Amino acid sequence: MDCIFCRIAEGSVKSRTVYSDDRIVCFHDLQPQAPVHVLIIPRKHITHLLDLSAEDSGLMGHLIAAIPQIAGILGLKDKGFRIVNNCMEMAGQSVFHVHFHLLGGRSFRWPPG
Repeated sequence: MDCIFCRIAEGSVKSRTVYSDDRIVCFHDLQPQAPVHVLIIPRKHITHLLDLSAEDSGLMGHLIAAIPQIAGILGLKDKGFRIVNNCMEMAGQSVFHVHFHLLGGRSFRWPPG
């Protein structure tokens, strides 16, 4: 499998890493849609949210629990931020490795689409 996010997670492709541990990696998006735009990925390859299983609940909990620390690193704890996941092509997923966008540094509107 030739997954760019797997290669970033293993370190064979360089990224501007914000946070990394044994289960997840957070790095700056190459095409930012906000002043702050990072991606948070599990090191384990999971194509999209519909492929999650019960065995992935600890991993996904770990990813979500890391968000406050990542927001602090990025200076967003007092300002707020948005978390986005695009699941499958019609929703805008372009890299098929589950990931979450953390966006901040500007005001956002609702609905987003």
